Amino acid sequence: MKKSIAIIGGGSASLMLASTLNENIFDVTIYEYNVALGRKFLVAGDGGLNLTYWEEPETFINRYSPKQFLEKSIRDFNNVDLRNWLLDLGIETYVGSSNRIFPIKGIKPIEVLNAILDKLKAQNVRILTKYEWKGWNDKDALIFENSDNTILIKPDIVVYSLGGASWSKTGSTGKWTEHFRNKGVDIVPFQPSNCAFKINWDKKFIQESEGKPLKNIVISCNQKSKAGEVVITQFGIEGGAVYALSPEIRSELSINNASTIYIDLKPTLSLNEILSKFRNNESRTISNVLKEQINLNSLMIALIKSVISKEDFMNADVLSEKIKQLPLQIVGLADIEESISTVGGIALSETDDNFMLKKLPNNYVIGEMLDWDAPTGGYLLQGCFSMGNYLGKKLNEKYILES
Repeated sequence: MKKSIAIIGGGSASLMLASTLNENIFDVTIYEYNVALGRKFLVAGDGGLNLTYWEEPETFINRYSPKQFLEKSIRDFNNVDLRNWLLDLGIETYVGSSNRIFPIKGIKPIEVLNAILDKLKAQNVRILTKYEWKGWNDKDALIFENSDNTILIKPDIVVYSLGGASWSKTGSTGKWTEHFRNKGVDIVPFQPSNCAFKINWDKKFIQESEGKPLKNIVISCNQKSKAGEVVITQFGIEGGAVYALSPEIRSELSINNASTIYIDLKPTLSLNEILSKFRNNESRTISNVLKEQINLNSLMIALIKSVISKEDFMNADVLSEKIKQLPLQIVGLADIEESISTVGGIALSETDDNFMLKKLPNNYVIGEMLDWDAPTGGYLLQGCFSMGNYLGKKLNEKYILES
């Protein structure tokens, strides 16, 4: 007799899990709050569906925090495996100039989602939409509300994949945390990740620079660095290069209510090379050397002037050091609703190596409900796909052995 599995939530981790489960062993049902599955998946694809990232395994795994939590899952189902899995569904992918991986030109996010849904249909996965999970009753049956009806079910296995707390319009509200608290499960408060960071800019600088990009830079915080670009905003700073440092910045903010990041405005030149350009062009003005010899643009020069004193700007030794390590103080985070993802949720100590809740046997948790973090650029989706695939394989192995 088949084991019944209820998967609560219809995001990327759930879709991969359902596709991996052996249909000869399991009777699988997905319960989704929205009218259709994959809403966050589709919203993420609005600007191009960044599925994963092309990087060597060791570098790739180190993008996750904490690394150890997802290492086994990602080694077992990595970025190459995901591309091959999609190709089997008829979705060909390519590596973009920034090493991000997308469906080939002309394939829309909805087509990718439909290809996955077709696979689930072929595997007889049942999908029930507009089912809101409301916790458990006193006999540990799952409670769902569907329209005006209350439904109680008690499957053999439950997998929760309800998302974090960002993008509430897609159903990721984090409201589920109270149900788990009532069961004694430790919950880490949600915080924004991959979000804008607040900087109290010099008034003149922000009036002239709002909306402009800083490109080809390296940003560092607490011994971690990321190359890329950011955008100057009225609120502060945002973009891939600073998103990748979210864990380090949050950590410093929690301790000091402020965090200092350092920008290398000219990573292609060493400090000595910059110093030599000033010394070899002493007849030129500081601004001319910055523009013509070091090739800093007007935004970079304005940023330096907004941070350091006039005396330091006129001192070639100090100025050279600031070009390589310009400090900016971050004083806050954007609201969760404005963040790309969240960190927090169910504490990792609450699950075993296969994502089962230690306090609730045969109840598993995957996806952004758990307290892990990753930068944008396809890492978040890859993490969710890898977790779903890993759990699916483990459940297949377990129940094949038991049958």
